[in-house]
Amino acid sequence: QVQPVESGGDLVQAGGSLRLSCAASGRTFSNYAMAWFRQAPGKEREFVASIRGNGVIKYYAASVKGRFAISRDNAKNTVILQMNSLKPEDTAVYSCAARSVSSAPSCRPSAYNYWGQGTHVTVSS
Repeated sequence: QVQPVESGGDLVQAGGSLRLSCAASGRTFSNYAMAWFRQAPGKEREFVASIRGNGVIKYYAASVKGRFAISRDNAKNTVILQMNSLKPEDTAVYSCAARSVSSAPSCRPSAYNYWGQGTHVTVSS
């Protein structure tokens, strides 16, 4: 079992960058696929990026591909979301999720069974 805890959310101007971190407690962190989702006010939760347990396979939403990068450090039980060229439409609460049943990444929220509380990202125009 892991418990993700996000950090790094902030207010940033359009075109700027932010680095979100997700620290996950628990052993065998490399057995878990990890993902970032986001939810903007009044909108449904949206997939952002996911990464396989060994870090080899990564998936991105079309809206962030080329701007965001997901990575992980299994020795530190940490997942990073590097966000560049931020746009006002990236404003949302960003949540980190862990998938215990498989180390294979997924873009479906239902595939993940451990969630963090989220961190706020606001991009001003």
